[in-house]
Amino acid sequence: MKELIDHTFLAAECTGADVDRICQEALDHGFRAVCVPPYFVTRAQKLLSGSDVLLATVVAFPNGYQETAVKVQEIRRAMDEGADELDIVINIAAVKSGDWSYVRSDIESVSTTARLKGKVSKLIVEASTLTEEELKQVCDICNDVKPNFVKTSTGSRGGATVEQVKFLRANLVEEIKIKASGGIRDKAFAEELVAAGADRIGTSAGIALLA
Repeated sequence: MKELIDHTFLAAECTGADVDRICQEALDHGFRAVCVPPYFVTRAQKLLSGSDVLLATVVAFPNGYQETAVKVQEIRRAMDEGADELDIVINIAAVKSGDWSYVRSDIESVSTTARLKGKVSKLIVEASTLTEEELKQVCDICNDVKPNFVKTSTGSRGGATVEQVKFLRANLVEEIKIKASGGIRDKAFAEELVAAGADRIGTSAGIALLA
């Protein structure tokens, strides 16, 4: 389980001490990655330098309705500061507005920006806010663009469910991995999500998942 965990702290009140703590916990327990707010990428990079723990941060978090150019700038800055992985919220407002050409362009731009630098893109689709038809169309676009991961949620509008993970796995090509995130606080639930098809688990309760 430990190699599947993105040990995460994204609360608005996150402090440098919190970042120091989760980085040390990730180093101690061998977690796959640490996910921190953009403000703390440089700090976390110094703490994780030379280790096998990857550094992730979020982009357009948590609402996703920033213009594409703003997202691209966020991604470039995060990569310059040492981020290995980018968890990027898609434009939910555009999805809900039925502006599928914009949704596709946005997903293409952010995924390509990360790919060109050899970094990992994880597109947050906020599954709990989408209809099944909307989520299917997002999956179809992702199948064409091929980001590294599709991620269930930010955690701010409901967490991951087994049903969401199963739906994503059934509608995404095999090479696109799935990250389940939000409300995952015990090992049994994490194991259910992995059994349903999750390749990565985002949680602030990483240590509890090892119990």
